[in-house]
Amino acid sequence: MQLQHSPLFSFEFYPPKTEEGAVNLQAVHNKLAALNPDFFSVTFGAGGSTRDKTFDTVVDIQSKGISAAPHLSCVASTKENIRAILKDYQQHGIAKIVALRGDLPSGMMSVGEFRYANELVEFIRLETGDYFDIHVAAYPEVHPQAANSVEDFKNFKRKVAAGADSAITQYFYNAEAYFYFVDMCEKNGITIPIVPGIMPITQYVQLFRFSEMCGADIPRWMRKRLEGFGDDKAAVQAFGLDVVSRLCQRLLDGGAPSLHFYTMNQSAPTLAILDNLQLTS
Repeated sequence: MQLQHSPLFSFEFYPPKTEEGAVNLQAVHNKLAALNPDFFSVTFGAGGSTRDKTFDTVVDIQSKGISAAPHLSCVASTKENIRAILKDYQQHGIAKIVALRGDLPSGMMSVGEFRYANELVEFIRLETGDYFDIHVAAYPEVHPQAANSVEDFKNFKRKVAAGADSAITQYFYNAEAYFYFVDMCEKNGITIPIVPGIMPITQYVQLFRFSEMCGADIPRWMRKRLEGFGDDKAAVQAFGLDVVSRLCQRLLDGGAPSLHFYTMNQSAPTLAILDNLQLTS
C-alpha cells in the first residue's frame, strides 16, 4: 500500500457569488477552521470566471491563520496572466497551489497557452522554483475525457515529473479504485502523497449530476438505495453519512495519507463524517 506521509487534512470551498454566500462561507470556515486543517483550497471557475473572487477568498482565508491553496486552471490562461497571479499570491504569503487543466466553458474551443496541467506545473516551477507546494488532480476511476486508462496514467505521470508535490483525487465511492491507483503509482516510482477526495452525500439528484459531469462512478447498489429513498432527504443523508464514513475509515486504515473534503460550502455534512471517524476532538 501507499507510503506513509505526514498527515494532510483539508477542505475545499468555492468562491461565494453573493453577499449572503460570503456570510455563509465565513460561518462554514470558522466551524471547519476549529479542526485545524492543513489548508483550505478554493476553486477556480470555468474559463477563469471566478478569478478575482478566488483571489479575494484565498487572501481572506490566509489572513485568518490557516493556509489557503487557490486553484489555477489552464483554461483561458496565458503565461503573462499566470505569472502575474503567481506574483500576487507570493506577495500575500500564499505558498500552495492546486494546478489543473480545468474544464472548457460551453462554446470555448481552445484551452489557452497551457494545453495540459503538466505544462502549467512546469511553468510554475520555472517561474517560482520550489516556492509553491503544488497539488495536482488524480483520477482513480480514469478522467472522463481520457482515451483509456493507460493514457490517463501517462498524463498523471507527466504532472508528477513536471514538479507536483502531491495529488488530490476526484471523489469516488469504490475504495478499490483508489488502492489500485496507489499501487500503480508505487510500481511506477511515484511516491508523492495521493490524497483521496471525499464528497459527502446530501442530495441524490445533485450527486448524480456532478458524477455524470466528472466521471465519478456511483456503484449500482448505492444508486438503487438512493433512488429508493425518493424525496426522503433525511434517509438520503443518513445513508450517505454511513456510506461515506465507512469509505473514509477504510481509506485511512488502508494507508491513505489523509482526506480532502469537497464541502460545497457546507460544514455540517463534513463535520458529521469526521465526528463518526472520531476526528473532531
